[in-house]
Amino acid sequence: MRERSGKLITMENGMKLLLSVTVLLSLTTARTGAMESQDSLQELMQIREKRELSNQTLRVTTILQSPFIMAKPSGGFEGFCIDLLQIFAERLKFHYEIKLVKDGFYGRRLENGKWTGMLGELMEKEADMAIAPLTITMEREKAFSFTRPFMSVGISILIRKDSNSQGASLFQFLSPFTANTWLSLLIAYTLTCFCLYLAARLSPNEWREPEVEDTHFSLLDSFWFGVGALSLQGVGPHPRSLSTRIIGTTWWLFSIIFLVAYATYFAASLSSEAQAPLINSFADLAKQNEIDYGTVYGGSTFSFFKRSKIETYHKIYERMNNKGDSVLVHTMKEGIQRVLDSNYALIGESSTIDLAVAEHCNLMRVSNFAAIRGYGIATRLDDPLRDYLTQTLLELEESGLLQQLQAKWWKSSCPSEHSAEWSPLEVKQIGGTFLFLGIGLSLALIVACIELAVKSRKKADQDKSCCSIFTEELSLRFKGRSDASKKTKA
Repeated sequence: MRERSGKLITMENGMKLLLSVTVLLSLTTARTGAMESQDSLQELMQIREKRELSNQTLRVTTILQSPFIMAKPSGGFEGFCIDLLQIFAERLKFHYEIKLVKDGFYGRRLENGKWTGMLGELMEKEADMAIAPLTITMEREKAFSFTRPFMSVGISILIRKDSNSQGASLFQFLSPFTANTWLSLLIAYTLTCFCLYLAARLSPNEWREPEVEDTHFSLLDSFWFGVGALSLQGVGPHPRSLSTRIIGTTWWLFSIIFLVAYATYFAASLSSEAQAPLINSFADLAKQNEIDYGTVYGGSTFSFFKRSKIETYHKIYERMNNKGDSVLVHTMKEGIQRVLDSNYALIGESSTIDLAVAEHCNLMRVSNFAAIRGYGIATRLDDPLRDYLTQTLLELEESGLLQQLQAKWWKSSCPSEHSAEWSPLEVKQIGGTFLFLGIGLSLALIVACIELAVKSRKKADQDKSCCSIFTEELSLRFKGRSDASKKTKA
């Protein structure tokens, strides 16, 4: 449409305009109606599929893996996946028949393109879904449709506690304190002994006799006194003046605090050392040769290490592959039993390992994970059944029912351990003790100076002032013993 400036639009043009708009609106309405009809058709098809699903009996393939699927003594199955399958059946209104996979494998792709295990039965249309702890991998997703993960797991290490304990160190007795704490203690000991020697030289009450200007607290005696206090043994000589007694009392209290802390932390270090694992990560596992390790042959964990480009993981794969049947197992149950019976570490998914730790109190899981993956339910490629299962899984997650199922089947029978992680005593944790010692030493030196000043004041006469007497006394006390003895004889 073109509108000319300064002229009215004629009736003929107006009719054309109206006609054009009408045609445009008609086309738009027609297209919108077609889209709505298409959406309605899709909804009807989904409803029809859902109705068809509600009348079906689905064939479910699975594999025995505690606590996901377990055989009941009376017949039938139980476990986490069975409870989950029952919820699916109730909400989606379908029936199901469960059968164990014939060859006992989860499923892997062979060189000829065929699949084994549960996935092979899906491919051959012998089953409609596979529900088990089936790991979602890139290779599997190319050939099958998986639901969203109903559980996230990581690859970890299962090992016996006594196999994974470190031997005692030759210098285990130094472990209660950090290096800085030991250094601070040595400095405090040296400073205290020197202050004791200094206070004994200053205080007149520590000198033997008025005729012999010498103290019985030599530097060696001061260090010996400090050692005696650290061992809670009374050794001579004993302090007699107020200043030296302040130092002695302060050092005794300081020593008692340190000895109690040492005994407490040493006991904790021995207990912690007994529980300290030799293997804390996959790098530790790859470096050591004392413990054999393996995984389930042909499983997703084995494939992960085989395809990994990380040096540590590839080294683990090469060792497992070279040793072959001597370290590889056919099922997780077989691997767990091998861990219990021998010096062996099993690499597997954390869900199965956590259950083994919950059932066997002498087993432990290394906290380090190699990869985080998910378990999903598999269907044939582009099967609409996958979408219904995924939607139901989302509803279970939002309602918290999925977490309740996990808590139900992963209960531990072992007594809970509340042992806190141990670490050596640091200086900042006992900084107040050093402050207390410093105040005591400072106070003692001040008292020693006061004691010397009091004596100087008493000896002062008209010819000499108190300050000059104090200076002479101070000089005399820091001369050698021989000089003092010569002066006395003269």
